[in-house]
Amino acid sequence: MVQKYQSPVRVYKYPFELIMVAYERRFPKCHLIPVFVDSVIVNEQQSEDGAVRVIERRCTVDVDAPRLLKRIAGVDYLYFIQKNTLDRRARTLHIEAYNESFSSRVTVNEHCSYTVHPENEDWTCFEQSGSMDIKSFFGFESTAEKIAMKQYAASIKKGKEIIEYYLKELEDEGITHVPRWVPSTHLTATLQLPPSSAKPVPVPSTEANCRNQANLPDVLSSSPDDKIDADYIRRYLGELTPLQESCLIRLRQWLQETHKGKIPKDQHVLRFLRSRDFNYDKAREALCQTLTWRKQHQVDFLLDSWQRPQLLQEYYTGGWHRHDRDGRPLYILRLGQMDTKGLVRALGEETLLRQVLSINEEGLRRCEENTNIFGHPISCWTCLVDLEGLNMRHLWRPGIKALLRIIEVVEANYPETLGRLLILRAPRVFPVLWTLVSPFIDENTRKKFLIYAGNDYQGPGGLVDYINREFIPDFLGGDCPCDVPEGGLVPKSLYRAPEDLENEQVKLWTETIYKSASVFKGAPHEVLIKITEPSSVITWDFDVCKGDVIFNIYHSKKAPQPFRKDITSPGANNMQFIDKSWMLGYDYSMVETALTCREGESVQGSHVTRWPGFYILQWRFHSTPACAASSLPRVDDVLASLQVSSHKCKVLYYTEVLDSTDFRGSMSSLESSHSAFSMLSAATTSSSQSHSGSTVSR
Repeated sequence: MVQKYQSPVRVYKYPFELIMVAYERRFPKCHLIPVFVDSVIVNEQQSEDGAVRVIERRCTVDVDAPRLLKRIAGVDYLYFIQKNTLDRRARTLHIEAYNESFSSRVTVNEHCSYTVHPENEDWTCFEQSGSMDIKSFFGFESTAEKIAMKQYAASIKKGKEIIEYYLKELEDEGITHVPRWVPSTHLTATLQLPPSSAKPVPVPSTEANCRNQANLPDVLSSSPDDKIDADYIRRYLGELTPLQESCLIRLRQWLQETHKGKIPKDQHVLRFLRSRDFNYDKAREALCQTLTWRKQHQVDFLLDSWQRPQLLQEYYTGGWHRHDRDGRPLYILRLGQMDTKGLVRALGEETLLRQVLSINEEGLRRCEENTNIFGHPISCWTCLVDLEGLNMRHLWRPGIKALLRIIEVVEANYPETLGRLLILRAPRVFPVLWTLVSPFIDENTRKKFLIYAGNDYQGPGGLVDYINREFIPDFLGGDCPCDVPEGGLVPKSLYRAPEDLENEQVKLWTETIYKSASVFKGAPHEVLIKITEPSSVITWDFDVCKGDVIFNIYHSKKAPQPFRKDITSPGANNMQFIDKSWMLGYDYSMVETALTCREGESVQGSHVTRWPGFYILQWRFHSTPACAASSLPRVDDVLASLQVSSHKCKVLYYTEVLDSTDFRGSMSSLESSHSAFSMLSAATTSSSQSHSGSTVSR
């Protein structure tokens, strides 16, 4: 899967020519970018009049990756080719970069551009975009992708500081202006100094050495009035108070430091903060749960991977239609014309849920597009629900159950995406439906509902107050054609058997490679892996969805027999292989240090096997003893301990065995680091820093 990144437009309130001088100071190497080791010019061309200059560099990069990954790859540095095209006449700099190392396994492309601001010729705009496609990376594709995207996001943030640092350095040297290029100027130019000195200063050479100064000036890192960020916030996020902006920055920073998957965009992070009244802890908890949910159900790939069944295209009476007066995308749902019972009987609850999720994902995309079109932040959409035709058939109990579950999923994972809900032509049966549904809708969301009975929507204070008259659909008395299907009754011949509906799994994608398991106190969940050849590599990736667990790896020469504990609940995925009669150190042995994993953590790691036999991955219930420091426990602590012990833990995991021949590099190097997880929790980091490849994963 190709990962793409597009940064927002950054505006420097300095002329293009001065920005170019600051930019050139970062070569051939720069102490502000520790991973940027060196660069060498491999090709340089210039037009006859000196207007266009093309420089191609070979850059050496020290990737901040776990040493285990570097040993597998057999390299210490990576090499990139960067091609800079500077057009002094047009006042543009285009930068193209691609990886030279591992190009057959990983494809990285980046494009950056410096251009003149369209509304102020003394300002400079910067845009950056990139794409990465990891085709094969020795079985560590997921880990490599997370490391690369994290470093890419960090480099984007660092780029702003670097330019500002060199602008400050130029100002300290008295360089505040660079004249624009004119045809008579070829390979040299002069820099203007303040009026106190008329001495011209030559333009620094292309490969001028960076100054060895320790840190950025405080004025750059902690300016109380950062105009660049303020412009971005007003343009893409809307007006924020200092406290709200601080919460956003804190939550975004926490994600960048702890989350190992795809980082949500600022607009989506802000939705969670708004839905929790900018309570940082509550917003972080909700966002963490959503990221786990998105990974479990592969929601990030929904728009590209899922094709709507033909039956949905014909009988699902909803679709996008223009926009409202505020520029919000407008979604129309003709619920009264929809055969909800027929759709549930024919497709099942999961297909309908997937349909609603795809609508929400499409809505997020349309909000971004409309933000660019209308020039102001648009973070939510308007939904128009036409209830003409609603009857008791729509109150079919399984249909209501499906609707309530859909509402629950959307409320939890797409907060503050509904700007306004217009309910039109509500019939007499509507209060019954509203009584059933309204308790499950968030109070803030209910405040956005506007309900019209009969034809009340046609008068003052009606539909025209929210939707331009030329966009009102034809079926509501407007002149705008609407492509939303008219629906109708689903043929009963398409209904699924009742037993098929009852046995439907409560998850979106049964084909997902991840498995879920329940962990109880006294009943761990275990996975058995048979290894026939030593030096094979066991890899794992798991999320702790609920509760705290302890993760262990054991080895046994004899084949364990599976059995289940009576404590597990019916239908729970819980398996044990280590018999109670086994003795640790005799029947089986521990091959890794126990790892404590907290709720919300995402853990990835690997183990190089030394011996053939049977390896057991174990997730065990973990609870903190109450009142460890007190001989007489308090009543509250005892109750809390009992409450924790009564809850089960849940993990979502994936494991794979890789043959040693799939790796490059020395297997002895891998074996030297076999005694530690490649991803450690905060609780064990302090005691495991000496192990190769140890990093924190939360």
